[in-house]
Amino acid sequence: MIRIIIIAVLILVDITLAAWLVLIKKNIRELRKEIKKTREEDYNRQMRVTLLDRDVENLTTELNKSIDYQKSLKLETEKSRRQLEQSISDIAHDLRTPLTVVKGNLQMLEKEDLTPKGREYLDISRRKADTLKGMVDEFFELSVLESDSKPVELCKLNVVSFLSEFIVENETLIRNHNLTPEITFPDKSIFVQGNKELLSRVFSNLIGNITKYAKGSFELVVSEECLEETAKMAGGRKISKESHEKLSENESSKCCRIRIGNSVENSESIDINHIFDRTYRADKARSDGSAGLGLCIVKLLVEKQKGIITAVLEEDKLYFDIYLNLKK
Repeated sequence: MIRIIIIAVLILVDITLAAWLVLIKKNIRELRKEIKKTREEDYNRQMRVTLLDRDVENLTTELNKSIDYQKSLKLETEKSRRQLEQSISDIAHDLRTPLTVVKGNLQMLEKEDLTPKGREYLDISRRKADTLKGMVDEFFELSVLESDSKPVELCKLNVVSFLSEFIVENETLIRNHNLTPEITFPDKSIFVQGNKELLSRVFSNLIGNITKYAKGSFELVVSEECLEETAKMAGGRKISKESHEKLSENESSKCCRIRIGNSVENSESIDINHIFDRTYRADKARSDGSAGLGLCIVKLLVEKQKGIITAVLEEDKLYFDIYLNLKK
């Protein structure tokens, strides 16, 4: 009889422990879901779990404290970032006024009767002033782009017509640098979701980059591309999965790809993974009158149009591929 009672008690204990273990595992699963939800909502919530174990409750309390700490760190980081952007914008703005005066005075000096040596010094001063103005303008544009969180107005844009007009408008600049554009456009019009002003700034920067480094010619190709093909490239070097998801938001199964590129010297010196970083230069010792922000600005301008831009080296050629959503 006692043996039967002992066995019954052990069975009851086993059932109780099993039930308790099931409840604990259920609580842990709920806790995991809450942690994931909290992370996805950018730490703007507290975890809410109905728990039956004090240790798990204590764990949840500590996790909530950790979330509060991460949230405070995020807010502080964001505040510091905004202050830095504002400081850069203020400095760039403050430098513009005296630079304008300096350039004006240098232009006035050009009308004066100067000695050959004085003329040489004047030319050097003018070039350096232009270089400094270019750098200040880049810093100012970058700070404005990063601080402006308002959505960009996008419209239906015929990208083939836009690029044709752009090449014609910049024909003098291209010819002055002895460049021949090798253009491949489709027979039909391709309409994209874009902003003409921002897209003009994108290609102005890219053409400016080409005129500095290209020799002989550059390529410009427009084509439609299946999103499935970009998905295949998502696991490779060209397009990240996150970037592909941006294009996948479009109702169309295709996107527009604009490729522009040119031959480069010392392609092994180009760090393709960091080419869009701020102040990136392939040749650190080379001064070209730029702060090295041009490609970073291009990337921001493309992203504001819900597009993506990638860079790829193919042998001795550097290509930039811009992907924009099609517009019916």
